[in-house]
Amino acid sequence: MLNRLPIFFVFLFSSVQLSGQNKTLSLEQLLDITRAYHPIAQQAKLSVDMADANLQSARGSFDPAFYVRNEQKTFDGKNYYSYANPELKIPTWYGIDVKAGFENNLGERLEPITTFGKSSYLGVSVPLLKGALMDKRRNAVLQAKLLVKMTSQDQLLTYNNLLYEAAESYWTWVSSFQKLQILSNTLKINQERFQLVKNAFIHGERAAIDTTEALSQLQFMEAAQSQAWLDFQKQRFELSNFLWKDDQQPYELDEAVVPDSSWNKVDINQYPLPSLDITLATAMKAHPKLNVFNIKQDALVLEKKLKMQSLLPTFDVNYNFLSKGYASSGMFKQPLFQNNYKYGFQIGMPLFLREARGEYSKALLKIKDNAYEMQDTKWMISNKVRSYFAEIHALKNQSLLFQKNVMNQKALLQAEQSKFEIGESSLFLVNSRENKLLETEQKLVELKTKFFKSLVALQWSAGALK
Repeated sequence: MLNRLPIFFVFLFSSVQLSGQNKTLSLEQLLDITRAYHPIAQQAKLSVDMADANLQSARGSFDPAFYVRNEQKTFDGKNYYSYANPELKIPTWYGIDVKAGFENNLGERLEPITTFGKSSYLGVSVPLLKGALMDKRRNAVLQAKLLVKMTSQDQLLTYNNLLYEAAESYWTWVSSFQKLQILSNTLKINQERFQLVKNAFIHGERAAIDTTEALSQLQFMEAAQSQAWLDFQKQRFELSNFLWKDDQQPYELDEAVVPDSSWNKVDINQYPLPSLDITLATAMKAHPKLNVFNIKQDALVLEKKLKMQSLLPTFDVNYNFLSKGYASSGMFKQPLFQNNYKYGFQIGMPLFLREARGEYSKALLKIKDNAYEMQDTKWMISNKVRSYFAEIHALKNQSLLFQKNVMNQKALLQAEQSKFEIGESSLFLVNSRENKLLETEQKLVELKTKFFKSLVALQWSAGALK
């Protein structure tokens, strides 16, 4: 019922007025328009775009970078130093950083560790303990990827809630329209009845009190019809909250637009109801709220891996091949530690590891906390699905009972009218029968619209409105 359909935007918002007939708005059309143009839906899309931008930013930490150091000092006619060092740095995913560059160092007072003249180098820096399996750069990218998935689920959750609110407003609008139609028809019948009773009184066929009785019923129907019209207008404005144009301008639903009436022809007794087991399985597998918990769990596991690295000592090794001049062809023709190399390592570790142990413990506790919250949410969603499923069946049975009751009340009213026409009943009894029929018809409208609203609510509780 709620599968995506083509958007009938042009039809609904056409400025051409259809004389002599009303335009109709179906639930599918409303949901398509809401999904495509509502500002909250647009905001949800922006959140996904923002997460994509955040991922792109995180990936920037692995971008190769090119640097040039050029520094000179001349004083009192002496060339103290002249440094020229273009360098290319390439970070890799596994924490190994590669760099290559050239040097041209000249001058009378160079730094002692600096090689005089032209030289070139190619080197690597490798973390062997802390940072070997996970570091902040990799963690940031992986967390950003999970954020993209999470915001996509948040978008679906926003759609789920927004479309449910729209559907709920739609069925309330339908109910108010149907009640207005019933009261308008009943008002017309009472206007005709009052005129007949009045004419009968003029010709001496009815007592004066009958005209008073007919007028009183007519006035009651006029007041009820006026209130029904007001309720319909309120619901029309309420429904307009979900109608927006493609230029982000709000749209007020025209009075000529009426609900699609095809739902009223549905035989509820033959209407296929969803399966509780399938709906529960769908909710547990695909509900956006539960998916958010799963993704958050993955993010917390990544955080735990990063915190665990803090428990390890720092042991970083770096090695550079060196070559005289700018030619690098001779770099790999000799053993690593024989000649023309630069090597070093750094090792260190806090003595008590209190900060690292505390952060790691916090990461473990966050994982447990998320698991408990997810378990509670699963149970709440499951109970909500069961609740709406029970409501659907109850509303179906009540609707079928009131359908029969409406038929009985119509038969009683017709019988009472026949007796009144031959003088065996009073107008008071006819009005009583009519009021009871009116009450029953309005109750049937409420039950049927609540039935269809509960079908939407069941999908909403399962997170299936997208």
